[in-house]
Amino acid sequence: MVLDLIVRNAGLPDGREGQDIAIAGGKIVAVQPGMEGEAERVIDADGQLVSPPFIDCHFHMDATLSLGLPRLNTSGTLLEGIALWGELKPLLTHEAVAERALRYCDLAVSQGLLAVRTHVDICDDRLLAVEALLDVKRKVAPYLDLQLVAFPQDGYFRSPAAAANLERSLDLGVDIVGGIPHFERTMEDGARSVRALCEIAEKRGLMVDMHCDETDDPLSRHIETLAAETVRLGLQGRVAGSHLTSMHSMDNYYASKLLPLIAEAGVHAIPNPLINIVLQGRHDTYPKRRGLTRVKEMREFGINIAFGQDCCMDPWYSLGGADMLDVAHMGLHVGQLTSREAMRFCFDAVTVNSAKVMGLHGYGLEVGCNGDLVVLQARNPIEAVRLRAARLFVIRRGKVVSETPARIAKLSLDGRPQSVDPAAYAPTENLTY
Repeated sequence: MVLDLIVRNAGLPDGREGQDIAIAGGKIVAVQPGMEGEAERVIDADGQLVSPPFIDCHFHMDATLSLGLPRLNTSGTLLEGIALWGELKPLLTHEAVAERALRYCDLAVSQGLLAVRTHVDICDDRLLAVEALLDVKRKVAPYLDLQLVAFPQDGYFRSPAAAANLERSLDLGVDIVGGIPHFERTMEDGARSVRALCEIAEKRGLMVDMHCDETDDPLSRHIETLAAETVRLGLQGRVAGSHLTSMHSMDNYYASKLLPLIAEAGVHAIPNPLINIVLQGRHDTYPKRRGLTRVKEMREFGINIAFGQDCCMDPWYSLGGADMLDVAHMGLHVGQLTSREAMRFCFDAVTVNSAKVMGLHGYGLEVGCNGDLVVLQARNPIEAVRLRAARLFVIRRGKVVSETPARIAKLSLDGRPQSVDPAAYAPTENLTY
């Protein structure tokens, strides 16, 4: 049998070195050193890290690349971003939303990002963005897994048509039930929305992903209700709470009660470091809050934590580039996750942990998994985060879908080397990766 692809001399995230990865029929058929056989294409990883693809489990693709339309967010705040999105929504067209989303997917593939969960606003009665992203989902399916969340951006109860539009969106084929309880008019309405939305998900057999407590208010505690409803309805493992930023301001005693409840319910946590760090703490002078939920403490309770990109060049965030290593890098710094083990976790937070959130099948580097790989210009996961390493090859189902030259600088310095490879600066000591 002639294989589709062999990647030789790969380093793997678990620390194994000198591994050959063989792909046939779009699946990994062997992972072993010194493998014999022929393939239509052979890639020499030269000891560099080979990883399963990056995953973004929290994004807003209906707004991406809309920076400057119809104006800029001059304050840079969350609330102005929401207001600006309200101005932009009536101006959207199916074609423009789809084209921006497709362009973003092109960028994502080039960055080794091959699975995205995106929230899509359902508070526009036209459901224009829903239909556009359903079209995009079909078009990108050969090279990118796209999940859609029915997101009542203006509030499930606060927006008059949101309840009906959410049901319509799910009927059209949107995958996941979303919500934004802290944006309802009252705390009581927020809690009611969590209950109602979880019941819809239970009835339809769907997952839940809620923007939950994206606020500096320590009394915003909808994650407590979300955890309770998850247990009541038997949704364990199917529910994610995104952002959870109010936890950075909560009383420590209350947090000590809340964290075990989240763990018991099996609710996934999705912080979004790039966006949270710039949008939260805007009313603070000094000391200024960091805008990230309690990642260290959640890890101690075994809660699955995945980092999301959230936004890219849109009303809320004018930066971004579909680079999940950039997300991991920010999460590491803001969360002060600087032990070797914690830095290694940051790589998992944009790969395997996110795969758990999305419920992806066939993800990984084991025999039988999908032939989806990224060859990185780095020796191990920590170095990949440190360098935000170049994606040398991106492979989907055994086919190379993107190639990027190695980042090598040429020097003109007397008595010094002629070139510099940033990956060559990896520590040589016997460190744990």
